[in-house]
Amino acid sequence: MALRNVKLTIAYDGSEYHGWQIQPGCTTIQGVLTEALRSLLGPRARVCGASRTDAGVSALGQVGLIQIDSPIPTENLAKALTDRLPENMAIVKAEEVPLGFDVIGDVRSKLYRYTIFSGPIRPVLHVRHCWYVPATLDVRAMSDAAGLLVGKQDFKSFASAADHREDSVRTVLRCEVTEQPTEGSRWVYVDTEGDGFLYNMVRNIVGTLVEVGVGRWTPERIPEILAARDRRAAGPIAPPNGLCLMWIRY
Repeated sequence: MALRNVKLTIAYDGSEYHGWQIQPGCTTIQGVLTEALRSLLGPRARVCGASRTDAGVSALGQVGLIQIDSPIPTENLAKALTDRLPENMAIVKAEEVPLGFDVIGDVRSKLYRYTIFSGPIRPVLHVRHCWYVPATLDVRAMSDAAGLLVGKQDFKSFASAADHREDSVRTVLRCEVTEQPTEGSRWVYVDTEGDGFLYNMVRNIVGTLVEVGVGRWTPERIPEILAARDRRAAGPIAPPNGLCLMWIRY
């Protein structure tokens, strides 16, 4: 039977998982998905992911690649796999791609959305998927600061200290802060699209923007942070639960 390359678009609530990548003794997205794949396709099935989301981070558009020689039609794979997954995970789409397709190397851009709730009362029904900030946020100042992050720049200051990659230059295609007011409160969204991200880069950007939003820093601090190339120059890391991988483009 001919070998097929199949690209999976995967959605998951990451709040109960220790991230994407398989880790001994931990429940991970890749681990649970691999079990489902093997129950359907056999013991050698495996999946390679396009993005190693952290513990607590969710996704609506994660991408995984599998190689199969099964008679199951590609158009039936999404439902067959979803039926074998827990309720907090689903295969959105399965589509055949060329055998030379590189799920990591062929990525053109990714979009992450970070959700913040600003108001006097914690949003108990949504708290697993947002960062609750009780202070009033200056969204305009946050937006001005976010605009200074757009472009090809050295983001070393926004990388985790555990990220030891020598090349810390990335291109942020857009970084936008928007708001959705509710009664006495507001939802604030930070959408960051880039050609790639350093470890914890988006969460460190959000933590920095919140420092601007609460008035501790001005937007003009951003160029100084970038120039410092030092993680200590940027703001605190935002919690993982507010972050969602929205889509990946090839």
